[in-house]
Amino acid sequence: MSKIPNIKIVDLSPTKDMFVSAIRLAVSIEGPCFPFGDELRISAQEQVNYMLVEDRDTTVIMADDEVQSVVRMGVYNIIHSFEMDLSSLLLDSAVELEGVYDRIMKRVSDLEWMCNVLPKMDLMKNFVLNWAGTSSKILGIIEDKKLDHAMWGLKVKLIEVACKVLEAVGYGSVILPTPGRVQLLKTWFPYVRKIKPLLDLKAVEDSGFPYKMDEDLCQAIEGAIVSLILTLPSNDQADILADWMRSREVGYPDLSEAFEVWCYRTKSAKRRLLEGLDGHGDAALSS
Repeated sequence: MSKIPNIKIVDLSPTKDMFVSAIRLAVSIEGPCFPFGDELRISAQEQVNYMLVEDRDTTVIMADDEVQSVVRMGVYNIIHSFEMDLSSLLLDSAVELEGVYDRIMKRVSDLEWMCNVLPKMDLMKNFVLNWAGTSSKILGIIEDKKLDHAMWGLKVKLIEVACKVLEAVGYGSVILPTPGRVQLLKTWFPYVRKIKPLLDLKAVEDSGFPYKMDEDLCQAIEGAIVSLILTLPSNDQADILADWMRSREVGYPDLSEAFEVWCYRTKSAKRRLLEGLDGHGDAALSS
């Protein structure tokens, strides 16, 4: 009688403990770690990246409730801290703005990092929901008159983060109910449409102006917006496309592809409806 081989159970607790600790440092859940500060936070982010890509055990522990709870807390912490720091731009004096701006740009770097690592954890939806929930507040601050002609680098970075969210929803990796998708579009589409020509104008006026939406970013946002529009019910598509056509002189984003698809679908739906009605009419007459 053959012996059943002993099955060795792998203890994943060290991997879990390391990952949880790295996440907590990476998202500053416990505040800055003196005297290391940002260096330790950045090292922790690099460690998380490494574990997600190179350590197979990390994939297994992602289903753990504690791990997911720490990640969700980290997402909330980063977005909430960013919103709070952003709010201080409207309160601080001009002398203090530079220090606040540096802190905010570090927060934006954290936001970008989360957008890159969360899809590897299948937790991007948590970021999208938090971001969508605070987007109106963020834009309410950044569009304040005090910041009208300032913070261009921050404004471009905001669009880059918003692009990641729009792509996640538009291409289906994060599923939101229709009202959430409509609100996301109605929040960020007008802002993108407003900022792009302003950045282009600044670049024309000042050849050394360093901030712009490069071609890759423009194409990414345009593609995500088109895809997102096409996921909506026909009436919601019509509202957004009608608003776009009223402002076509802006020229960006170009929604002509979405408009053509909407027209085709509308005509096809109407034709099928008429064919269905004709068929019922014939059946009624024959009976």
